[in-house]
Order: sequence, then structure tokens, then C-alpha cells
Amino acid sequence: MPILPGSPPVEVTLRRTARARRMSLRVSRLDGRVTLSLPPRAREDEAMAFLRAQEDWIRKALVNVVPSDAVGIGAEIPVEGQLLRLVPGKGRSLMVAEGALHVPGDAARAGVRVAAYLKHRARDRLALASDRYAQQLGRSYRTLTLRDTRSRWGSCTADAGLMYSWRLIMAPPLVLDYVAAHEVAHLAEMNHSSRFWAVVAGLMPDYERHRHWLKTQGHALHSYRFAE
Repeated sequence: MPILPGSPPVEVTLRRTARARRMSLRVSRLDGRVTLSLPPRAREDEAMAFLRAQEDWIRKALVNVVPSDAVGIGAEIPVEGQLLRLVPGKGRSLMVAEGALHVPGDAARAGVRVAAYLKHRARDRLALASDRYAQQLGRSYRTLTLRDTRSRWGSCTADAGLMYSWRLIMAPPLVLDYVAAHEVAHLAEMNHSSRFWAVVAGLMPDYERHRHWLKTQGHALHSYRFAE
């Protein structure tokens, strides 16, 4: 793995791919990983020269990497757009009260319990939104699944299967609704043509501002770590 010297030095992953016609750089906003894609026959000295020429861009991009936050008692997380502090709770169920998310049980497992709570809440909200938009459109979907995807917030398959990132439950409610409207619209138009966007606008006329929120702020939802 080549190293771009400097302060601090930057590790770079080289990825040779037959599809690459030229060198291209990517800096992950989630973990700061720098990847250089290059054609199969490109020499490593050419790659290093390209990296040195792009050093200013790389370091500026690394400044925007979202720090990863472990979720536990005392931490704050957004739930449907509202920032809640995790506090010890009583009983058996998690509960939102007085601007806090009350988490009962072993504090060491708080992150795992909160993730389960968010997934359950996400399924309910996304099912309600998907049902509402599907009814408006006069279409139906076959399945609804949740995943922890980083590359997309949702998808719709050719056989009417909807998939969503459960982290949408942390976004403002109308942002979640936009993603549901977007994916349900694919039941009518399996593309991103002007006809597709007309369907989205019919379901949610002000969708553009919620789409903009995802593009500019959505990456922060991936910064929360819920693992033990």
C-alpha cells in the first residue's frame, strides 16, 4: 500500500480495474479511506506522481471525513430528526421522554439495544409511508426489507421489492418520506427519466428540498456505531 508523504502521511489503496480508462481518486467521507483506481497497465511511479499532484485535494477531502461516534449511555443521537440523549431507563422497553431516550438494562449493551429499537421504528415508519404512496400511485409492492447500506438509501427491484436503509429513521420525517416516495415511484418507472421525477413530484411536490438534505447531511447518519 503506497504512502503519500507529508503531515500526516496518508495511506492509499490502489485498485486496478479493467474498466478504468484513466486514474481517479476517491476519499470515503465515512472512514477517510483513500482509493486510487487505475488502468491495469498503469505503472506505480505514474500513480505516485498523480497522488502528489492531487495532494491538496486529498487533504482537503480528508478534513470533511465524519468522525465515528460510538453509541452508548450519555451519547446523543438523532431520532426522526430530534437529537436525543441516551440515559439509563427503567423497565424493559426503550422510551422517549423529556428530550431523552431511556435505555433500560446493561449499559454495555445500550448501543445494540438502541439499534434494535431504531430498526423496529424504521420498519413501522417506512411501511406506513410506502403503503401511503403505493395507494396514491395505484400500485403495490411485494416485500419491504431493511439493510445498513452506505451506497444508497433505498432501492426497488423489478419484481416490486423495496429495500431501505434503517438509518433513515434518524433523519427528519419528511426526508424518510421522500425516500419512500422515490422508491415507490420506481414501481411505475424503473429509471430516473423525466417521467420518473414527474411521478415523484406527484407523490411529494416539495421532494427537492428533502433530497437536498440527504445529499448534504445524510452522510452524518453513518457516523454512529452501534456495535458492542
